[in-house]
Amino acid sequence: MQADEDRGPRVVIFPPILFGLTLLTGTVLQLLFPMPFWEATWSRRILGVVLFLAALSFARWGEATMRGAGTNVRPDRPSTAIVEDGPFRFTRNPLYLSVFTMFVGLAQVTNSAWFLLLLAPMALVLHFGVVRREERYLDGKFGEAYRAYCARVRRYL
Repeated sequence: MQADEDRGPRVVIFPPILFGLTLLTGTVLQLLFPMPFWEATWSRRILGVVLFLAALSFARWGEATMRGAGTNVRPDRPSTAIVEDGPFRFTRNPLYLSVFTMFVGLAQVTNSAWFLLLLAPMALVLHFGVVRREERYLDGKFGEAYRAYCARVRRYL
């Protein structure tokens, strides 16, 4: 699917919808078929809360950095700049990486293996249906400047 500058990268699903569906699916599966993956302790739950809050903070930092650069945060809208500051110095996808970490934290807090198991299908949809399309779009729009950024900064970690 070819993207154009007016429409953005034409992702297959708006990421917050993907994350919401994964969260809903994990919650329903845990309620119907509980699948704990460790002995529940307060220390593990506290670790989960810390992971979740750290990931949320990292995502907010990424959003603020994008807004500060004057580009759209939503991947279904056109990009106006390559963002290389803030968390984008460490990963090209800090918001998506944050969501994965939030799900790991949520799995710890709820003691639900479902949230961990659902990470794989969510990651596949996100990678092929969103990230790869964004990358093709950004490469087409920004060319060598984007390729140079990709050479310096990893996609995820």
